[in-house]
Amino acid sequence: MDIIERYLEEVLVANETTNLTRIVSRESAEILHIEDSLSGLNYINEAPGGPYVDLGTGGGFPGVPLAVKTGRDTLLVDSVKKKTAIIQGIVDKLGISNVSTYAGRIEDLGREMPSHFAVATARALSQLPSLMELASPLLFEGGLLICYKSHLSDEERNHALSLEDKLGLKCIHEDTFTLSDGETTRCMFVMQKFKDAEVKLPRKTGLAQKRPLK
Repeated sequence: MDIIERYLEEVLVANETTNLTRIVSRESAEILHIEDSLSGLNYINEAPGGPYVDLGTGGGFPGVPLAVKTGRDTLLVDSVKKKTAIIQGIVDKLGISNVSTYAGRIEDLGREMPSHFAVATARALSQLPSLMELASPLLFEGGLLICYKSHLSDEERNHALSLEDKLGLKCIHEDTFTLSDGETTRCMFVMQKFKDAEVKLPRKTGLAQKRPLK
């Protein structure tokens, strides 16, 4: 059993007492956690060298599988301290030494580590305009934001594209595909930071989601 499979097994065991994931079947988790996470591997490999941050990591997906495959120094971010403590315990137990956790808000991390990361991922976390706003201050120029979406409406897409200049992120890939179960659709929306944002970021904590920029 490889290290990613062992990590998944540990998460499913921990999930019996703490809610890390809604997916409890091993078979479903293989597809919806591991396969889905690794669908972003080609995109992350396009990013410049440097550290990687997974925003709203939940049970550590896609962060841990991508950290294992790329070897990048990886920070898993989640505001729920109980989750990050469990994940940190699992990665320490398995000896995944390039992964660490951050229990807190993404905006606070943006203030603490501005322009620090080469690549960020966000899976099923928020609308694209909010993700762009949260990720922009974290990325250095040339860095990538990789968004995993189950569905992307024209309205959400057009809103995101309208903010490219304001937030300093431009779309470089937009791909839709189906996972091996034949029914789960995934849309990958990849943006590259090409300049500093035209607005002061991060804004007050929570505003990116409550009042997205227009």
